[in-house]
Amino acid sequence: VQLQASGGGLVQAGGSLRLSCATSGFTFDDYAIGWFRQAPEKEREGVSCINVSDGRTFYADSVKGRFTISSANAKNTVYLQMNSLKPEDTAVYYCAALPRRLLRLWMLTGEYDYWGHGTLVTVSS
Repeated sequence: VQLQASGGGLVQAGGSLRLSCATSGFTFDDYAIGWFRQAPEKEREGVSCINVSDGRTFYADSVKGRFTISSANAKNTVYLQMNSLKPEDTAVYYCAALPRRLLRLWMLTGEYDYWGHGTLVTVSS
C-alpha cells in the first residue's frame, strides 16, 4: 500500500497550491481519502475528505470556500486545490485512506487504515 502526497511548497499569502495524493495497493473505491495537516507543536487536524465511490466531500470549517477536494478515479489519485492561502495554513499535509463505512468519522486520525508521508506547505505573509 502506498499513498504519495506531493505538490507542497512555498507560496505567498493569497496564493494557490494543488496537492496530489497518488495511491496504490488497495481497492480505491472501498475507501474515502482524507487530507490532514499538522503545524509545528499542534495536533494533526482533518482538512477535507472525499468518498471516491460517490464523490461526497467534507471540509473543515477553516478551509470551506477556499479548498476543493476532488478525485481522478482512473488514476487512483485525489487532489486538494488550495486557494486564498493564509499563513495559518502552513503545515505538513498528509493524505490517508479511510474505510468508507467509517465516513462519518472522517476527522478522526485513528480511523484511517493507511497514511502517506507528508508534503510541506509554507505560506508567507
